[in-house]
Formats: sequence, structure tokens, C-alpha cells
Amino acid sequence: MTEPTLLNNRYQLLQKLGAGGMSEVFRARDLTLDRYVAIKVLRKDYSSNADFQKSFRTEARSAANLSHPNIVTVHDFGLADDLLFIVMEFIPGKDLKQLIRERGRFSVEAGIPLIIQACAGLGYAHRAGLVHCDVKPHNMLVSADGRLKVTDFGIARALSTMAPGEKSDVVWGSPLYFSPEQARGEALSPASDVYSIGVVMYELLSGAPPFTASTLEELARLHISARPIPIREYIPDIPAALEEIIAKVLSKEPSARYRTADQLGRVLLKFGTVPDAPPAVSPLPAARPVSPPATREMPLPPPPLVPAPVRPVQPAPVVSRQAPETEQEYAHEEIDWVTVGLSLLALLAVGGLIPFWMMVYFSYVK
Repeated sequence: MTEPTLLNNRYQLLQKLGAGGMSEVFRARDLTLDRYVAIKVLRKDYSSNADFQKSFRTEARSAANLSHPNIVTVHDFGLADDLLFIVMEFIPGKDLKQLIRERGRFSVEAGIPLIIQACAGLGYAHRAGLVHCDVKPHNMLVSADGRLKVTDFGIARALSTMAPGEKSDVVWGSPLYFSPEQARGEALSPASDVYSIGVVMYELLSGAPPFTASTLEELARLHISARPIPIREYIPDIPAALEEIIAKVLSKEPSARYRTADQLGRVLLKFGTVPDAPPAVSPLPAARPVSPPATREMPLPPPPLVPAPVRPVQPAPVVSRQAPETEQEYAHEEIDWVTVGLSLLALLAVGGLIPFWMMVYFSYVK
């Protein structure tokens, strides 16, 4: 496909961002809404398959209903010039696979917050009844501010509907990140995505995936039956609890893993927080106390009315509010008329007895 090309008489393809075995991705401009978008155009042999077209439309509709800050938004999809395409929000940045190639590996402090974000997006999809089926670092886009978004929902599921003979050369999902049940050709569940997240997390922290092989068959066999090298051999100082979590996520049986990405994300919160989430602002506790006086002092200058001269009188009440118990004690002393009345009655009673005692005294003295 030459560039620039006008797709569907609306999307102007500007720049090729990448290409894979089944599609090409372009940075494009939506001429109707005047915004930049990312468009994935599928290969013609997939686009011409009637079963795949039907499934692709169904899965694209489901993906378009997902609205989450950690999921790439699907804007549109369709068929133009005999090519299926899907229009998504454009995320300036790099995918996680590129970042791993550049950095080698991530520290626990830098890597876990990214995995937590991936869990948040995938967990939201799991609650909506969707399984991604192709979780891999290539499908995790990271913006400059550290926001991670998962993309390509539904495409792998659409591929699964093709007849075996028609998809002999099609890899349903990515073998490096296969779950064992996916490698066996079984039905997938949210726990299958959890396994793939575990593979991504292993690679992110160690710099290498847990299994590598020269053939797809051997790679599938490793996922089904082999144990990965303990990640402690790559990271001797990894927290023991995190090592146990990774081992649990990479369990061969789905029932032995966390059932959904949400569960995994909650467990990982003890090892890191999302960079752009509100907790990232809280490490500056001094900023919180300073802001209230600033906001209180701002209203003081504007009203130059009567309250302005009254302000100097208000420090006294402010001080008294800092010790409310003392203020209450003063209030009780001022209005406790019952105690005052009883005291007066006691004085009157004592005073009334004085003449009586004087009579008794003088009677004995005589």
C-alpha cells in the first residue's frame, strides 16, 4: 500500500508505524473529525475470508465497547478496497517490546507499575466477558508519561474462527506468550491471559522470556510441560513474595493461577504503584498542608468589605477551636446555674444554723 492513501474516503494514511504477519499499522488523520488515529489494515488473504470478516466485525464491536484508561480505544472499523481495517486512538510512544529491547530489563520498581496497568486494562475486559487471547509486550503501548494501554482486543479471537486448513500458516496468538491450554488448542479463559501476563512480567524483569525454541512445536511443548528457569537466577535480590507470584502465574493448570487479571493486579500493588495515579502525588506530604492556607488566604484579599477589619479579631476563636474541650468547659461553667443554685442553698442552710448553734452554745455557757 502506497502512502499517503485515502482509506474509506475519510482516513488519510500518513506513515507506516509497523508491520506483522497479518497486518500493517499506520498513523493516519481522520479528515472528518480532524484528529490523528492509528489504523491497522489486515492482509488481503484475511480480509477476503468470509468467516473471518464476520467474526472480525463481532470482535471489533465488542472491543469498541471497552472504555478504560489502560485500553486503546477503538473508534471505527470496516472494509474498504477489499481490506479490513480497524481505527484506534493514536498513542505517541513505544510498545513494551521496544522498551525491553532498549533497556535490557526493568527493575522491580519500574516494571511492576507497568504490569499493574496492564492488569487493570485486561481485568476490565475480563469483567466485560472478553478474553484478549494475544497478550504480549507488542500489544502494550507506553506513552511518554508512563501510561500503558493494551491494544488489539479481539483480533486473535477472530482468527480462531477460521477453519484449520485456512489458517495453517496463521499463528493464533504469539507462541512466546502462549498459555499451555492455548498451545494445546483448548478453550481459553481469563486465566489464559493471566499466564501470558506472567510471561510478559518474567521477560520485563529478567530481560528474556521464560521459554525460547527454534520451532513452534518445541515452544508449545515447553509451555505445556517445562518449568522456566527460576527468575532469581536473573535477579538474585528479587523479593521472595514476588518470585512466588510469578511462579503461581506461570502454573500449567489454569486453576492454579489467579483467575483474572484484576486479582493479579491487586496482589502486585504491594510492589509498586501506577506512576500517574493519585498515589504518585502523595509522596509530597508537605504540599497538602501548605495548600489549605493558600486557598484560605486567597479569599481574604478579595472581600475588602466589613469582614476585612474583623479578621484581626478572629485569631482568638481560631485558637480556641484548637482546644474545643477547654471551650466546652468554659461554657459549662458559665451556664451551670444548677450548681450555683445548690451552692447558694447550702450557704443559706449553713447560715440559718448559725443562730441555732449560738443558742446552744450560750445555754451551756450559762
